[in-house]
Amino acid sequence: MKAIYGTAAVLAFAAAIASAAAMASSAAPGSAANKSIAAADSAPAAKDGLYFPAATAQTEADEYTRYELLAPDSSSFRIYYEVTATTGGAKFYYNPIRKGSAASDESVYDAMSGKPLHFEVVSGTQARKDPLMPEADLDTNYIKVTLARPVPIQGQGRVVILKTYKDAKSYYLDGAAIVFNRPLGIKRNKVVLPLGYEVTGLSVPSQILTEKDGRIAISFLHAGSGEAPLILRATKTAQIGTGAFPKAPSSARSWESPFTGETEQERLAERAHQDRDIVYFLQQPETHAFSLYHDYTESRPGISGYANIVREGSVASHPSATILDTGEQLKPVEMSGAELAASKINVGESAPAGARVVVIPFAPLQVGQTLRLRIAETYTAPVSYKLEGDELVFDRSLGRPRNAVVLPSGWYCTFSAAPATVTQLPDNRVRLDYWDDRPEAVDVLLKAKRRMPAD
Repeated sequence: MKAIYGTAAVLAFAAAIASAAAMASSAAPGSAANKSIAAADSAPAAKDGLYFPAATAQTEADEYTRYELLAPDSSSFRIYYEVTATTGGAKFYYNPIRKGSAASDESVYDAMSGKPLHFEVVSGTQARKDPLMPEADLDTNYIKVTLARPVPIQGQGRVVILKTYKDAKSYYLDGAAIVFNRPLGIKRNKVVLPLGYEVTGLSVPSQILTEKDGRIAISFLHAGSGEAPLILRATKTAQIGTGAFPKAPSSARSWESPFTGETEQERLAERAHQDRDIVYFLQQPETHAFSLYHDYTESRPGISGYANIVREGSVASHPSATILDTGEQLKPVEMSGAELAASKINVGESAPAGARVVVIPFAPLQVGQTLRLRIAETYTAPVSYKLEGDELVFDRSLGRPRNAVVLPSGWYCTFSAAPATVTQLPDNRVRLDYWDDRPEAVDVLLKAKRRMPAD
């Protein structure tokens, strides 16, 4: 089945929050008994199995920031910040207020329920009193958020923070142009220009998009380390009024493609805000098997299940599923496409009648609610993953914006056709991250050899 990104719905959710403010673990795969997250966390990890880092200090993931530039002479911009607290057991989340910026109009919401959360502004000295923040900057103030529920072990606490910054060094006039000059440490960002402005200068490769009201925006993923050195220039020479409204993207496909490519709608979707990421854990190559987990946010009202059709050439086994917001384990059910159509489970799309489908039911979503789900399973794919002589070969097209592949223990990378960043897990396995900022899939051709025995 196609990925469920929920981008438009989540943006609509953020916009609804802004309007309201203005008016006022996963279980280990293969567990037939669907063990609890706590039990899975305490059990010894299988060799080459899924890996989830443990932490006692504050950790976060899936950060995304949307900046809306306000009137040019105000030096102000509205921030919509989505962030996920990932430290198991945490009851609070601390968001630093950037030095040199004056913050106002703050509000905080629980992404799962859409309900407001309690928060207060504390000093770095106060933040350090919390074991989550042993290295809080003493010269920085923090928004201390009380989470809707403690973060489950290997789960997530998703938060949406809204605030307005006034920062004349970051946002200013330069003659007839406006300039947004701000290094961005968050890896996924969007900047929306004031109405009537067009992009005339851009230092970071980005998508250029148009909001429904005609405002031009830029959006990018920054896969490398450090901050993205963003300098955005714009002039007031774009259309305003109905002439600025964009035509809705169509389902047409590129006439140049010799194959069935992505639709215009898919190609023009904001890549940085798509919320699905996936990690492949390669088993020893003789098995042709890899475990994986993929996380995504469901935000469509009325949806009551997730469905997966296994890719041709692969066999899936040991599925498990978790609501990351609460730690609740969900029970996968295998059925045919025809049985799915006859059921009352709304997965948002159909499946071929004869297909075998793994369906994960959950309570129907209400308006304003979202769920963050983690699906884990094991695939066997001899065409994609194999041993050729003494060389491991993983050859697979990956369609998500954020993909990662972990080599099996004892192997090192010799070739990676697609650019990747590389890290090493505590057990010495090598992880390669493929962040794809383009609408087409990244074709990963990865080769590896066995390490020499240590002396």
